[in-house]
Amino acid sequence: MDLQKQAQPRDTAPRVAELRASDADRDRTADILREGLAEGRLTAEEHAERVEGVLHAKTVAELEVFVRDLPAAHQRSAGPAHTAVPPRPVPGTLPEEADAGVVAVFSSAVRRGRWRAGRRLHAYAVFGSVEIDLSEAIFEYQQVVIKAVSVFGDIQIRVPENVSLRGTGGGVLGNFEVSPLDSADSRAPVVYVDGWAVLGNVEARARRGSRVADILERVHDKVDRKLRKQLGH
Repeated sequence: MDLQKQAQPRDTAPRVAELRASDADRDRTADILREGLAEGRLTAEEHAERVEGVLHAKTVAELEVFVRDLPAAHQRSAGPAHTAVPPRPVPGTLPEEADAGVVAVFSSAVRRGRWRAGRRLHAYAVFGSVEIDLSEAIFEYQQVVIKAVSVFGDIQIRVPENVSLRGTGGGVLGNFEVSPLDSADSRAPVVYVDGWAVLGNVEARARRGSRVADILERVHDKVDRKLRKQLGH
């Protein structure tokens, strides 16, 4: 028996490259590919082929294959995966009155599409349902506070997947659930969801496929097309 081999501890911890890829890992890889396409390092066909591979990748190592020949991949690998979320606004820094309110009493209310989020939003569901979708909202401020109170009701809140999301609250024979998000961009909006669920439900999470940057890019494209049309180009 080889006592020396027997005495050596076995390293059972997986290497980073062997770890299962998360949705955040795929998103970061897709961002690098998009930059490569914009810089002319990838053709449209190469970009489409690699994005398809990213969607089906199972491990971090498989993702690295698609970007290892792009400079942005090596620049980002040296930095942190996310930045610190700005501190919660202290009392008095935000107005007590809401910029907008969504109320459903024995009914339903929805706020979605292109709308200005403001700094403070109040949502109340009493024997009703409220849906607040920030996927295409215009963020004029970095910090947005949503007060959500559900009494025998349901409140669903959706945010873009590249913002930061925080929540403080609880449930009384109900469910209060906020899925935290950490944006890689320190300038990204931060959405705080505060409130209570009394024999009801409050849920806040990201909407997959919705990103603030993509929304802004579409808006800029529309403005550019409108200007070109006005100028007769």
